[in-house]
Amino acid sequence: MARRLVLSAFQLEPIPALRGKRRTASISPDLGLTQVEVELCSQGILFPEGQVLSWEAAEKIMARPSVCFLVEGEDPQPIQAFSEHTDLFYSLMPTQRAPTLNVSGIPTHRIKDTTPDRDKLTKIRSISCIRGPILDTCTGLGYTAIQAAEWAGVVTIELDVAVLDIARLNPWSQSPFSSPHIEQVIGDAYEQVRDFEDGCFRCVIHDPPTLSLAGELYGELYSGEFCAQLFRVLRTGGRLFHYIGDLTSVLGANTTRGVIRRLTEVGFTEVQPRPRGFGLVARKGLSALKQFFTREGHVGGPRLARP
Repeated sequence: MARRLVLSAFQLEPIPALRGKRRTASISPDLGLTQVEVELCSQGILFPEGQVLSWEAAEKIMARPSVCFLVEGEDPQPIQAFSEHTDLFYSLMPTQRAPTLNVSGIPTHRIKDTTPDRDKLTKIRSISCIRGPILDTCTGLGYTAIQAAEWAGVVTIELDVAVLDIARLNPWSQSPFSSPHIEQVIGDAYEQVRDFEDGCFRCVIHDPPTLSLAGELYGELYSGEFCAQLFRVLRTGGRLFHYIGDLTSVLGANTTRGVIRRLTEVGFTEVQPRPRGFGLVARKGLSALKQFFTREGHVGGPRLARP
């Protein structure tokens, strides 16, 4: 079976200028992951496994530089979807390296002076000491789970199946669907986290949408009750990364103060900003554990073991 072609204007940009001047060219068929040699013929761009991208189809892709295209047959289709569940419009947006998920016009990764895959690695390294098992609260395109799985096993949660459908078409997002070190859970992280045993994770990477994008669906992921659940599922000594956004912006600074307060209230210690990672790190210490479990109004949850 011929490999799936996923292209964007980034890959095709140098090709039109070579038309009629060269017989071959190098191009990536998978958004920059690999390179192949293609033939430039009168019909269009001929890939090694027999797929042909007509010049008209190439122009269609070039005309929309902010979206990636799945090339199957003669008419490339933009990789995008509207979710009736979340009422959000998603599209796969190309960058110089790994693409980002565009949510109703807003990229979900930093793309200025970095790339989405490097952005995720910066967040993970903010934890300093990474040990598993690891919980990733918001799968998205799966970059966090992919990076974290290089250190330990990961459980990752995604609310919207439309996002996973887009991820399945993204060449950079294949590991979460095939790696034995990544367990995918579909559902609302606010509810799903209650099903985990107390102290079953050594690291939690909480990477929700920014508060401005969160709305009612994701707003609870910033709540004190959810912070308490993350505290509960962490082992003593475990570390948490909590994404905020730009800590220096007005919204980011306000959000940071609120998150620090809620994390401290439920028992986290050593809560520190990580501006490069656009978030906070915190630790579950032994003294904080005793204090939290003796406080009236402790938020617990069922102790259901996961395989």
